[in-house]
Amino acid sequence: MPELPEVETIARNLRTGYGDLPALPGLQVRQVELLWDRSLATPSPQEFRARLIGQTVEQIWRRGKFLALTLSKDHLLFHLRMSGDLLVEREEDPISPYHRMMIEFNTPYRLSFNDPRKFGRVWLVDDPQMVFRSLGPEPLGEEFTAQGLYRSLRERHRQLKPLLLDQSFIAGLGNIYADEALFRAGLHPLLASDKVNERQAQRLWESIRLVLEESIRRNGASIDWVYRGGDFQNYFRVYRRTGGPCTVCGTPVARMVVGQRGTHYCPHCQPLP
Repeated sequence: MPELPEVETIARNLRTGYGDLPALPGLQVRQVELLWDRSLATPSPQEFRARLIGQTVEQIWRRGKFLALTLSKDHLLFHLRMSGDLLVEREEDPISPYHRMMIEFNTPYRLSFNDPRKFGRVWLVDDPQMVFRSLGPEPLGEEFTAQGLYRSLRERHRQLKPLLLDQSFIAGLGNIYADEALFRAGLHPLLASDKVNERQAQRLWESIRLVLEESIRRNGASIDWVYRGGDFQNYFRVYRRTGGPCTVCGTPVARMVVGQRGTHYCPHCQPLP
């Protein structure tokens, strides 16, 4: 599933343009084609088309794993889930069998929502908080502080790995970056959150931000997803490195299943007290 760095990279590409493809801000919607109606969470397909046509793209941003387009009247939100992607294409480009939605503009370009597994969803709403209200803080935002993280950890009694994946706790983290952040912080994935001391919480806060910032610089990771262009997978320290040597101590990286998610860690650098 694309996580915060991958979604941020897509948002940046749509905001500024990439290659010889244009940026989306300033473009006006001319036509909408729904190729699989169930990609649409709200409103109805008929209302979606009627409301969207004629609106102009003003801003492109991200909240957690959601990608958002602020339009002249509404907000268009995408959650890519397992395999979704957003592509700026020329009108004459062939239509992929995995395209679920196409938005044509007042230029010879379109925005296509491509989603082979059909898990992605799209919302057209007048207030994005209708969708975002349950999300936790942005891990790269000013509201996410080391002291705030420490207090939130102590208020709960949950294993660290599942808690970091809880989008109401922190918005945007997924399996890859939770594993990588816990490794950098030297914390075991099964450690109870209320056992984390203030110094450990500071390390975890720093590690979350460092791993996300590094991945964004590298355009995210490109593994088991149609996402294109990232190379952070070449710099993983534990994720999907089962049996390989720890980059710090040389101990073989271990794997276990936590909350139905494959979890990677170093038994020496991340001991469970």
